[in-house]
Amino acid sequence: MTQTHEPFARFQGTPTYIATPDLQEAVNVALALGRPLLIKGEPGTGKTRLAEAVAEALSRPLFTWHVKSTSKAQEGLYTYDAVQRLHDSRFGGEVSDLRAYLRYGALGRAFLSDEPSVVLIDEVDKADLEFPNDLLHELDAMSFSVYETGDTHTAQHRPLVLITSNNEKELPDAFLRRCVFHFITFPSPEQMAEIVRVHHPDLEERVMEEALARFYWLRGLNGLRKPPSTSELVDWLSALSRGGFDVDAITARVPFLGTLIKKEQDLALTRRHLSRGR
Repeated sequence: MTQTHEPFARFQGTPTYIATPDLQEAVNVALALGRPLLIKGEPGTGKTRLAEAVAEALSRPLFTWHVKSTSKAQEGLYTYDAVQRLHDSRFGGEVSDLRAYLRYGALGRAFLSDEPSVVLIDEVDKADLEFPNDLLHELDAMSFSVYETGDTHTAQHRPLVLITSNNEKELPDAFLRRCVFHFITFPSPEQMAEIVRVHHPDLEERVMEEALARFYWLRGLNGLRKPPSTSELVDWLSALSRGGFDVDAITARVPFLGTLIKKEQDLALTRRHLSRGR
């Protein structure tokens, strides 16, 4: 099969995912160039959720690959279940068709798809240093060969590949050269208010304003090792809503502090500031 280039689609966010103009531009450039989009940013800023939003907005299937420290690039294409074949051969099963023992990964399924798709390679920096470079050939050629059967599969439609990184490791320059890059900056209070309204459309304006003020106060504390993230703010507001806390309670203290602060040292630091009335 020959690979085709799809008519240029545009991503503008979704009703439940607020994308800044810069982020929209990065996604659309990756679509236009047919390059992987490498996304970095603080944990909880919506990197993984972006792939779901893009797939929803473009009406494409989403294939997800959550990378682990033991992951190998080959697994994203396919794995061969030699153990199952050995088991079948020992107990009289049919083993002549090797293709029955192939398990295709996220990239492999995207290449085999008969429609354009989105592939999420989540937290690429968790794997070893060679992992990103091992992906280069397949991402460039949009094809792969199955050693066990001799089959070669070429993508009929070039998928949009989104790759997230938490900056745990430096990524190779050769890999970076082939990617469109975007860093998701932490939302401003105005942008955060938009995000909050998506998740909590019935939240009183005064409650939201005070909650955001407290949230950004927490993020601004000197010495905080893990500042609270967007997703933790959304969870905190859910807890406040279900707990029936009003503006005065949020002003006087920070109810459900453990929803926002996740390290013992940070809890101690926050409580010291709260005890001083700051």
